[in-house]
Amino acid sequence: MHKDITYDEYRHEVKEGILTEAGNCPVTPLLLMLQGKWKFQILYELFIQDPIRFGELKKNINGITNTMLASSLRELEKDGLVSRMQFNEIPPRVEYSLTEKGQALLPVFYEMTKWLYDATNEKWRDCEIVIAYFTQKCEAFDVIAE
Repeated sequence: MHKDITYDEYRHEVKEGILTEAGNCPVTPLLLMLQGKWKFQILYELFIQDPIRFGELKKNINGITNTMLASSLRELEKDGLVSRMQFNEIPPRVEYSLTEKGQALLPVFYEMTKWLYDATNEKWRDCEIVIAYFTQKCEAFDVIAE
């Protein structure tokens, strides 16, 4: 499979069977990058506020521990989705932001939000607001989300 495949071509190729070199579904590497309880929420918070400091991020994510936040951020950084900027100041200051690769996930979040809205019988109160927000962000990042 190549990068510039259209949706119709993808649908056709899926019927033929698209596998990674390891024999997996083509989205398995992405799912492995995003697995875990907190990574989606961390990325979502970075879509909202970028850059953001560790303490602000922790305050915005209910229930996450310092250890889990630090671990998840390290993994997202290792996968190239998040960058860490350390400032040599007193007191020390560290900010996290999305890389281009991380920003490219915004349309994925947008499509998942639209799917959730369309697939559930119950209308989620905030779903329309979130879809509008993602549409605005996609336009700001110059990403087309249809």
